[in-house]
This record gives sequence, structure tokens and C-alpha cells, in this order.
Amino acid sequence: LIDMNTDKLKDKDIIWADIVFISAMVIQKSSVSQVVDRCKTLGVKTAGGGPLFTSEADYFNDIDFLILNEGEITIPAFLEDFEAGKTKHIYKTCEYADLKATPVPKWELLKTKKYASLNIQYSRGCPYNCDFCDITTLFGKIPRTKNAAQLIDELDAIYNSGWRGSVFFVDDNFICNKKHLMNEVLPALTTWMKKHGYPFNFLTEASINLADDERLMTMMDEAGFRSVFIGIETPNELSLFECKKNHNANRDLIGCVKKIQQHGLEVQGGFIVGFDNDSPGVFNRMVEFIQDSGI
Repeated sequence: LIDMNTDKLKDKDIIWADIVFISAMVIQKSSVSQVVDRCKTLGVKTAGGGPLFTSEADYFNDIDFLILNEGEITIPAFLEDFEAGKTKHIYKTCEYADLKATPVPKWELLKTKKYASLNIQYSRGCPYNCDFCDITTLFGKIPRTKNAAQLIDELDAIYNSGWRGSVFFVDDNFICNKKHLMNEVLPALTTWMKKHGYPFNFLTEASINLADDERLMTMMDEAGFRSVFIGIETPNELSLFECKKNHNANRDLIGCVKKIQQHGLEVQGGFIVGFDNDSPGVFNRMVEFIQDSGI
């Protein structure tokens, strides 16, 4: 496993492989093209999957195999054909994977000392319909979750790798299924963290309505969550309605941020400028919002 964020991809890494599997996000598109060209020059086949390829498959006709959508479904199908010697160019599915069948990552393949945090994915999907976001296109509108036992297995694997420090729950909205989260997941995380002496500090992403649930915020704090990223987007109400971020509208956004902070969670914020309803004054309003909220 070569993570090009932390290591250089060497020719020997490519020559070693039967197939070079590439996963990437859209911002890494030009780098992907360079990797594919290198593999072609060295005579090694390539397979592409993940967000970039799923979103822009037509751009990558020069890749030998496109393994799109959710890997729990399409990777086994590819491997079965590969072993039988009857591979095709594109593997895709309209189905969503059952996350309860997702395996624990093999952390021993990663040079963990090169990272500021390691990752866990608890859920996929989001019930909201913000029109600037591709999450529902990739993962659907119905959140799917792992169970608590799976998350404990993943924490054990990270802990046994020797890691101590930040663990990022990379869900696009950690609180989408509040009932499951509060009844099963957070109690299990709290028990595990207490048993191991709080070796990790958790961070995640959530919607602003986290501020509406005092018990949920308290439970997240007790489980070891120390930071949460929230898509604030803009203090301009008209722009919120424009982009269908309706759950951010008609509320005191700064008050919500303050309430989350008071429950022990540092708030990081995402912001957007350039909506049709933005005036030139939006920049100063945003600066004032960030400073007043303490984000």
C-alpha cells in the first residue's frame, strides 16, 4: 500500500504488482493520470475505484479496469472474474453495500507514524439534499451504519497497531441515525475508552442540529469526542435556502455553535462564498461570524 500523500510511488512498487489499484478524490485527478501513464510505460495493468472514478468514469478510458461504486460489492465481482480469466472493463452497481459486512482495515500496511489521525467509517449516506454536495449521489439518502461490535473491532485493530492519538470518524453526518448512535454505539465507545484509559480522542462531522440534543452532546463528550466539523456554509439565510441547506436556516447559528462548544466539543466550520444571493458584504459578515462564534 502506497499513500502518495505521505510516500513517493517508486517504479519498483509498480513492477512488483500484478495490477495497480488506484483510489483517489477529484482534486487528485492530474496525479492519477501521471500514475496511469507510468504503469502503462512499465507494462502493468491498472484498476481505478473510489470517488474520482465513480464520479468521472468516462474520463478514464485508458484504465484497464474501472471498479466503481461501493467496493464491498464490486471488488469481489472483479476478483472472481479475474481468477476465471474473463474480466471486463467496467464493474458497477446500483446497490448499496451492507456495512455490517465491511472488513476491518489492515492497518499493518500503513506507516502510521506519518499521520496526524487514523480513520473509522461508521456510516454512509445522508438524509439532506444540499445541492453543492455529492454525498447523496455517491452513498444515497438513507444512512447505513455498522454495528457497535464492528466499531470495537476496528478500535482494537487501531489500538493494537500501537496508535495513540486522534481517530477521525469520517462520516459525512455522524448523527444521522441518532437512535442507533445513542442506544448502542456511543455507550459501547464509552465503555471501550474507559477500559483502555482513553487512548484516543475522537473527531467527526455532524449537522448543526447536533446543538438541539443536550443528551447526545453529553454522550459524545463522555465517549471521547473532542472536535466536530460542521457545515455552516453561510450566515446569509437567503443563500441557505438557495442551496437547500434548510436545516441551517431559521436558527441562531452562533448560539448553536456556542452550545456545542460548551459541551466540550471544539467546532470546526465549513463555509462557502459565491451564492447567487450573496452581496459583496458577505465577506465581512463571514469574518465577523467566525470571530464571534470562536470557530
